[in-house]
Amino acid sequence: MPPSQAKLILASTSPRRREILSRLQIPFDVIPPTYEEDSDARLSAKEEALLFAEGKARSVALDQKNAIVIGSDTLIEYQSQKIGKPENPLKAKETLQRLQGKTHHIWTAVFLIDTSDGTTQAIIEKIEVALFPMTDVEIEAYIKTGEPLDKAGSYAVQGIGRKFIRELKGDVLAAIGLPLQSIMPFLHQRNFVLPIMNVGF
Repeated sequence: MPPSQAKLILASTSPRRREILSRLQIPFDVIPPTYEEDSDARLSAKEEALLFAEGKARSVALDQKNAIVIGSDTLIEYQSQKIGKPENPLKAKETLQRLQGKTHHIWTAVFLIDTSDGTTQAIIEKIEVALFPMTDVEIEAYIKTGEPLDKAGSYAVQGIGRKFIRELKGDVLAAIGLPLQSIMPFLHQRNFVLPIMNVGF
C-alpha cells in the first residue's frame, strides 16, 4: 500500500490537540493512549515530556498497520521544577500563586511513528511565558471557571488564561499542545497533502 494511503492517528484524549491537528484539513483518527504517565523526579521536564509523548505514541502504534501515529505531551518548568496538571483547586491556586508575575517555560514534546517501516521522529519545543501579577481574588475567580483544573501549569494559553499572559516567546500552538509546523515535514515526506496556509494561532 503506498505511503499516501497511511492512516493518520492522534494518540491523545486532548480536545485541544484534536482541534489543532484538524487545522491541517486532512482526515485522522483519535485513539486514547493506554500509556500510564508516571513522573520520575530524576528526569527534567524536557526529558519527561519526551518520554510521555513516546509512550503515548507507542501504546497506540502497537495495534496499527500502515499508520502515522502522533503522541504529544506538555509540561511546565519553573525554577528547574516540573509542574503538571493540578490535583485539585487548592493545588491550582498554589501553582498560579507561584507563577504569577514570573517567567516559566513550557516544554511540548511530540513523538511520531510510521508503523509501515518503524521510522520515528522526536520533536521538542520550548516556549517562554511571563505572567502578569495576579491577585488572590483573580486567581480564585479563574479557578472557579474550571479551566485551570486540567491544564499543565493551571492555566490555558488559548482560553481565559490568555489574559494573564504578559509575554510569550515561541510557538503558540506548541504552548497549547501540538506544534503543527514541526510535524508537517514528517507528514509531507509521506505524501500527505497539506494546506498552504497559516497554521499559527
